[in-house]
Amino acid sequence: MCGIVGYIGNRDAQPILINGLKKLEYRGYDSAGIAVYENGVIDLKKTVGRLSNLEEQIEKSPLHGHLGIGHTRWATHGRPSDLNSHPHMDEKHQFAIVHNGIIENFQEIKEELINKGVTFISETDTEVIAHLLADLYDGDLVTTVQKAVAKMEGAYALGIINKYEPDKMVAVRLSSPLIVGLGENENFIASDIPALIEHTRDIYILNDGEMAVITKDKVELMTTKGEVIERTPFRVEWDIETAEKDGFDHYMLKEIYEQPRAYRETLQNRIDHENNKVDLSKEISLTPEEIRSLDKIHIVACGTAYHAGLVGKYVIENLVRVPVEVDVASEYRYRNPIITDKTLVMVISQSGETADTLAALREAQKRDAKVLAITNVNGSSVARDADEVLLTHAGPEIAVASTKAYTSQLIAIYLLGLYLAQIRGTQEDTVIANYLQAIKELPAQADKLLEFAPTMKQFAERYAHYEDLFFIGRSLDYAVSLEGSLKLKEISYVHSEAYPAGELKHGTLALITDGVPVIALATQEDIYDKMVSNIKEVKARDAYVLGIGLEGDQELAKSVDEVIAIPKTLPLLTPALSVIPLQLLAYYAALARGNDVDKPRNLAKSVTVE
Repeated sequence: MCGIVGYIGNRDAQPILINGLKKLEYRGYDSAGIAVYENGVIDLKKTVGRLSNLEEQIEKSPLHGHLGIGHTRWATHGRPSDLNSHPHMDEKHQFAIVHNGIIENFQEIKEELINKGVTFISETDTEVIAHLLADLYDGDLVTTVQKAVAKMEGAYALGIINKYEPDKMVAVRLSSPLIVGLGENENFIASDIPALIEHTRDIYILNDGEMAVITKDKVELMTTKGEVIERTPFRVEWDIETAEKDGFDHYMLKEIYEQPRAYRETLQNRIDHENNKVDLSKEISLTPEEIRSLDKIHIVACGTAYHAGLVGKYVIENLVRVPVEVDVASEYRYRNPIITDKTLVMVISQSGETADTLAALREAQKRDAKVLAITNVNGSSVARDADEVLLTHAGPEIAVASTKAYTSQLIAIYLLGLYLAQIRGTQEDTVIANYLQAIKELPAQADKLLEFAPTMKQFAERYAHYEDLFFIGRSLDYAVSLEGSLKLKEISYVHSEAYPAGELKHGTLALITDGVPVIALATQEDIYDKMVSNIKEVKARDAYVLGIGLEGDQELAKSVDEVIAIPKTLPLLTPALSVIPLQLLAYYAALARGNDVDKPRNLAKSVTVE
């Protein structure tokens, strides 16, 4: 969950490292540090807290040199503290390392090193690596790293420098993302593209079990066993400005407003307008025979992506008429899922680096299932490892709280559902055409919904002081309620729960008291009357209800205190619209409570350890 940067070249390393870490702040962190080599010494500065704390230290005592590594840490082993911050060094300050991931056998290695007289000063698993490198050092950084990783078990992305060989830096990856940036007379490493994009657009994406030996003039790729790898660099096409705030106060608000554009990008080149068909044949290689032979689909994801998967269950079962199971990725492997070669496993991940989702992907492939990935990052681990990939094209999402990634995942799911339905013949051509027309209207409808921002701001400011808030909905509205509730929790820290409205009498009503805010979604026409009855149940207990309904619905206003009317669309498509007011509610509630919207406490953008 942390951020790594590294630099070797002719320029001063310190400002490059600090700026790179700033570009990775969205990943979440609790401490930061850098190590820079100069004149036979590796100098280290690190501190708990924000990067601004580190910058204050450096301003008083700058680090000079042309080789360095930096890190933002999110605590796993050991509490947030100066000593537990990265980079870590051995006792003689020969090696400095930064590490993302977990070394599962660190205790065993630590005890072995303690028996040799090594003294540890931190609580981290990472410090073990620095001492292990020093213990194994044979005069060659590359072979020493290879011997060290052969002893290590777990997940890691490593950046390593050594005072005896200041002309090189080594990067290693196993189950934690790491990239190498290629420059002129300089090269870089980082956890993610935003850290490097202002310096280079040409990168190598390391795969599991690979390492890079980096000097200012060249990069050599090899396996951790020393086998040389030839690879063409990946060209990044992002415009750097797309990763900036563009005048918005926060990345999250910018990304909420980018959703109409993200919808259009995800739809682009995937609709055959002349024949009113979805065309994914250039992206999905599954044959018509394979698609027709599918007997079940598993959707596996975490967090917000899991909520997109819940919507996907409704969409695919309705359109394709194949049974769909939705699993939290962290539980999937451990329930011994029933998978055959006729099972399609869909994994959904914004970053493409979510550790639990990757583990589920590999488990499914071991059991002979085809895996289709929906992800936002081309070249990510999920995108590389899956059998089929459907990119969402949402563009960089910086805020920890996901918004446009979620809705773009929904658009991709709609297209996939229609594509499978076409091939399996489960929907008439006129039905497909009707859906496509409605989908093409979603970007303009989403634009219109953004006009409700002032209304959601007023509601949030009135009720932000409440410590409890509830969401209710039925059918697809319940799936959207879960996402609305998660958004509110993760950035406003209001205790929020989403409940199926039909379950109110089974315990939930006990929590409804005078004035408690309830967000009630009522967009599903087939169950609308029952939902209105459920709303009346909470109103009878004096709840204050904000209703989310469809334009033209006169009945809902009679049963709630306030109404937000979303543009009318087909029932299966409403989640792509109804969630937008809920995102705005969470944003303005967090603001009203004085929270750091883009960096919620204890959370990170990409969860790269289990």
